[in-house]
Amino acid sequence: MTPSRAQPSRRFRDLLALYRQMHLEGVPEHHLPPERTFAGTSLRFHMSSIRKLLQESGAKTLLDYGSGKGTLYDLKPLPLAEGATAPSLAEHWGLASVRCYDPGFPAFAERPAGTFDAVICIDVLEHCPDEDIAWILDEVFGFARRAAFFCIASYPARKSLPNGENAHITVRPPAWWAERLEAAADARPGVRWLAVVEELDGGRVVHGRFIGAATPG
Repeated sequence: MTPSRAQPSRRFRDLLALYRQMHLEGVPEHHLPPERTFAGTSLRFHMSSIRKLLQESGAKTLLDYGSGKGTLYDLKPLPLAEGATAPSLAEHWGLASVRCYDPGFPAFAERPAGTFDAVICIDVLEHCPDEDIAWILDEVFGFARRAAFFCIASYPARKSLPNGENAHITVRPPAWWAERLEAAADARPGVRWLAVVEELDGGRVVHGRFIGAATPG
């Protein structure tokens, strides 16, 4: 049976239970307390690209799909480059509202209803089983009316899951992700989208090539 939202793979369900455990207990072997585990701060590296996409699409409402704890949205003021600040991330992006969704974090575990002008999905897909990627991408695009932004890591994570497995369970090259993103996007031709697949260069994370139907920031 092909996995779906109604019937995700057993692997997806098992991993979700592990992520719920990590949100509650942290990652002791990496000295990460619960509040710093999947805190949702990695999107700070993509704030300018996301802001440009939101402005180009005229988005005013946003869903952060797989937001973790979403701690950047609570920073007031929000630190920017070179000592500058913004009142908040939502105001920096020109948004009227932000909704966080993460099935592994109880506060944001309820699946959203309706649609949003834009959806972002940062450092999420590589944590999902490859057999579930198609329905997850279809769901992300289905929430978006105007724009979608993705960041995907194509290298092993530094974190391990409680079962000892690497946290990045679907490590694939940019071309693999491009094929699946484009297939999902074809069903939503009115949605501008942009994805960046991150790669390692000499042990250092670099932003790989941009994929999508929008201009990189």
